[in-house]
Amino acid sequence: MKQYFKVDEWKIIEEGFDPSYNKVAESVFSLGNGRMGQRANFEEAYSGETLQGNYVAGVYYPDKTRVGWWKNGYPEYFAKVLNAANWIGIDVWIGDEQLDLAKWEVIDFKRELNMREGYLQRNTLVKSPKGKEIRIESTRFCSIVDDEAGAISYTVTAINFTGDIKLTPFIDGDIINADSNYGEKFWEEVKKDVGNDTGFVQLRTKKTGFEVATAMKVLLNRGGKPEEFSSKPIQKEKYIGAEITVNAVSGQPLTLYKYVVNLSSQNYKAQELADKAIAQVTQISQKYFAVMLLEQANAWVEKWKHNDIIIEGDAAAQQGIRFNIFQLNQTYTGEDDRLNIGPKGFTGEKYGGSTYWDTEAYCVPFYLATAEQKVARNLLLYRYKQLGKAIDNAKLLGFKDGAALYPMVTMDGTECHNEWEITFEEIHRNGAIAFAIFNYVRYTGDEAYLTDYGLEVLIAISRFWAQRITWSAERQQYVMLGVTGPNEYENNVNNNWYTSTIAVWCLKYTIEAIGKVKEANQAKYKDLVTKITFREEQECEKFADIIGKMYFGHDDKIGIFLQQDGYLDKEQILVKDLPASEQPLVKKWSWDRILRSVYIKQADVLQGLYFFEDNYDIDTMRRNYDFYEPRTVHESSLSPCVHAILAAKLGDIDRAYQFYLRTSRLDIDDYNDDTDDGCHITSMAGTWMAVVEGFGGMRVKDDVLSFNPLLPHQWKAFSFQVGFRGALLNVRVSADGVTVKNLSDKEILIKIYGSDTLIKSNSEKLTPVQASTLE
Repeated sequence: MKQYFKVDEWKIIEEGFDPSYNKVAESVFSLGNGRMGQRANFEEAYSGETLQGNYVAGVYYPDKTRVGWWKNGYPEYFAKVLNAANWIGIDVWIGDEQLDLAKWEVIDFKRELNMREGYLQRNTLVKSPKGKEIRIESTRFCSIVDDEAGAISYTVTAINFTGDIKLTPFIDGDIINADSNYGEKFWEEVKKDVGNDTGFVQLRTKKTGFEVATAMKVLLNRGGKPEEFSSKPIQKEKYIGAEITVNAVSGQPLTLYKYVVNLSSQNYKAQELADKAIAQVTQISQKYFAVMLLEQANAWVEKWKHNDIIIEGDAAAQQGIRFNIFQLNQTYTGEDDRLNIGPKGFTGEKYGGSTYWDTEAYCVPFYLATAEQKVARNLLLYRYKQLGKAIDNAKLLGFKDGAALYPMVTMDGTECHNEWEITFEEIHRNGAIAFAIFNYVRYTGDEAYLTDYGLEVLIAISRFWAQRITWSAERQQYVMLGVTGPNEYENNVNNNWYTSTIAVWCLKYTIEAIGKVKEANQAKYKDLVTKITFREEQECEKFADIIGKMYFGHDDKIGIFLQQDGYLDKEQILVKDLPASEQPLVKKWSWDRILRSVYIKQADVLQGLYFFEDNYDIDTMRRNYDFYEPRTVHESSLSPCVHAILAAKLGDIDRAYQFYLRTSRLDIDDYNDDTDDGCHITSMAGTWMAVVEGFGGMRVKDDVLSFNPLLPHQWKAFSFQVGFRGALLNVRVSADGVTVKNLSDKEILIKIYGSDTLIKSNSEKLTPVQASTLE
C-alpha cells in the first residue's frame, strides 16, 4: 500500500510531481459523464511515461485476437473501447522551447480532483531549459449537464519574462490504443475543418463503422478580459489546430477557454455529425466556462444528496468511499440501455472496456439502491436484448435447443474474450446474470419483469446448465467438469463448488419463476412457451433431477465445502507465510506455479456464501471463511469487498474494516500495483456494498428491507441513503443507535436488528444499538 495522494474527505490531492507515478495519477484523476471520459493526461505535450486515453461510450473495435484461431468456437476478435480523438490538447511554446513537464524543471506542482463538484484542477510552476518560468493553471471537466461536452480553462502566466507565447489548441485523431494487438490504428478520417476559433475532426472506425465528430471552440482572455485574436489554422492527417501567438506580459495571466463536444453516430445521423457538433460546441461556449462550471457543481450536489456515504472520524475511509461513488457516477448513468459498465470505465484500456459478469454481481446492487429503478432495469435489458447472441454463442460450443451461454466479455452480445480457460470454462457468469434478475425483482418488487423478459433468459440459462453437467455413473450423481470458477488461479477443474452451487440455484429459481409467471399471466406464459418451444414437463423434470442429484465437494473432517476436487491435495502454505518479495503472484510467479498452488485470486466458495447466505448457518459460514481467507491473495479487485461483507456478517469487525480499507482505497493507494492502466470501476460498487451490506447489514427478505448494523471502532458514526420501493431512507449508525429518516412521502415498514419498525413519511426513528454490535 502506498499513500501518495493526500487524505481529504472531498478531494484527491497530489502535491509535487513524481513522473514514476504519473500513469497511476492519470487513472485516479480521470473524468467522465456516462457518455465520454478522459484520463488525466496533461493538456500540453508530455514525453514521459503516459497512457493517453479519451473514450466515447459504446464505440468499439473488433481487434484481431492474438491466439486461439484454431479452437472450435473460439472468438474471432477481442472487442475494445477505443482510444478516441485527443480533445484536451493545448501545445505551449516559448520561442523554440515546447512546454514538456518531462523535460522542464517542475518547481511547484499541485493537482486536485474535486469530487464534490466534479472537476480537475492543476497548478504548476515550471522553468524551461533556457530559464523561462511560467505558471500553468488548468481546470477541466466532462459536463454531466451537457453530457456530450467537456470544457477547459487553461491559464498561462509568464513569471520572469515578457515575450511571445504560442498556444495551439488542437484535436488529434491520429491516435492508437496502447493495447492494439498488432499495432493497428482503428480510426480513419471522414473529414475535418478549422477556422480562426472553431474546428472539428470526424472519424470512422474500421470494420464497425462508428463515426464520431469531435469539435472545439476556443476563446481567449487577458487579465480577466476577453481578447480578440487571429490564429493560424493547422490541418494534418486526422488533426486540426489553431495556432495563437500572444505577447505575454510578466505577471499577467492569459487564459484560453477550450470547449469541446463528442457526437457519435449512435445518436445522430453520420452525415449530420459535423454540423451538429459545430452547432453544439458554439452553443455551450456561449454559456461561458464559469456558468458551465457552476452548473456542473450544482448537478453533482444533487447526485451526492442521493448517494453520498458519510463516515465520521476516519478521513481515509471517507475519502475512499467517496472516490468510489464518484467514479461510479462518472461511468454509468443508466439513460441508455445500449451501454454498460466496463471494469475500467473511462479510466483505461485494460479489459477492453467491455461488459463482464462484474456488472450483474457487483454493480446492480449499487444502482438498485442509489438510482431510479429504470437504471438497474436497463442493465438487465442490456442482457435480455443480447439473448439471441448468447444462444448463438452456446451453439458454437455444441449446445442446442435454445441453451444460452452469455459471453464472458462482450460489447454487442458476441463473445470476444481471448483466453480459452475463461472463454470456455468460466461459465459461472451465466449464474450471475440469473442472480441479477432475482436480485432486481427481490429489491424492486417488479414481478412484471419476470413475465416480460426475465423468465425467457432464465429458461435459456437453465437449458445450458442442464446440458453442461455430466452424469457420473461412478458417483451416481451429476458432476460439473472442466470449469474455472471466480478464482482464476485454478483452471480446468472439476466440481468447482461455486459453479455447481449457482447452477443448481438457477434451476431452482427458474422453476419458481415459471410458477409465478403462469399465475400472473397465463396468456403471456403460453406465448413464451410457443416462442421458445419450451417443453415444460420434460425440461422441468430434468431440472429437478439435477437439483436433487448434484454433487458438491465437502470435507467432513474440516467441515468445509471443497473449492474443487483435489484442492486439499495442494501444499497448504498460507498467504502469511509467503515472502512479500514473491507477491503479487501474478507478477512474480509462473502461471504453472500459480495453478499448482493453494492460493486463491478472489472469493470463490465465499462468493457463493455471500449470494446464498440464507441457505447456511453462521457456523458453516465461519468455518469456510476462516479456512479460505488465509489462502486468498486478493489479487482480484473483486475480492476484498466480499470478504468485508462476510466478515461483518460474522461479527468480525476488525477484519471487515481492514478489507473495507483495502477495497475502498485499492486504486488511490495502488494496492496491487496495477492502477496505472485504469481504476477498478466495477469493484467500486463492491466497496459501496461493503459499507451498506457489510457494516449496514442491509438485506431484503420477504419483501422487507432490514438492517443489522455494525460500527467499526475507528468510526464515530456512518450514514448512507437507499431508495426502496418508492421510499428514500437515510440510515445513520452511531454508538447511540440506528437512526432512520424517511425522506419521502411514503411510510415504510422495515426491520432493525430483526424487529419490525414502521417509519412514517418524512419522519425519523432511533433504535438503540444492540450491545453485541459494538464488540
